[in-house]
Amino acid sequence: MAGVSPAPARRSRPRRDNRQQALLEVAARLFRTRGYEAISIRDIAQEAGMLPGSVYYHFPSKDDLLLAVYEAGIDHLLAGAKGALVSSDRPLERLAATSRAHARAVLGGSDAAAVVVRVLPRHDRLLYRRLVDLRDEYEEVFRQLIAELPVAPGVSRKYLRLSLLGALSYAPVWHHDGPDSPVTVADRLLACFVEGERRSS
Repeated sequence: MAGVSPAPARRSRPRRDNRQQALLEVAARLFRTRGYEAISIRDIAQEAGMLPGSVYYHFPSKDDLLLAVYEAGIDHLLAGAKGALVSSDRPLERLAATSRAHARAVLGGSDAAAVVVRVLPRHDRLLYRRLVDLRDEYEEVFRQLIAELPVAPGVSRKYLRLSLLGALSYAPVWHHDGPDSPVTVADRLLACFVEGERRSS
């Protein structure tokens, strides 16, 4: 199994060209809709209108392509969170705004973001660890937000964070069955966890 190739630090990667970007967009859409294991490099090449060898020119393996999709997804999620964080100086409002940004991203805003929250293959330990590290980079935003939030005695901030992120990230599984907007989804899910704090803030 090819595994993922050694790579420099994520933030120092070179700027992608247009063909790379097209491959990333196709791969993200196919990974999201059909699953990582079900998709081959040949499938991605065909959908992108390229030969398989052209894909390998840009990405040495499918694992490398998944890693690049994850990086793009994390960048999208972090950009949304950054915009949300400056919307207020009140902890609960900041958490609400960031939750809405997350919901918008995974509910049609970005195929790559949807891959981040739904695809985590375990066939290669190095790849798995790098994908988890990317997730942790984004999850740190929610960890800090919930650390600032006043919560009732005995409430675990860790489980509050995991439950909220889990609920938001699972929304793409069922959201197509309902009319609610991503913002409504985020607000209603957040209310399930922090409605008491919302009333007292």
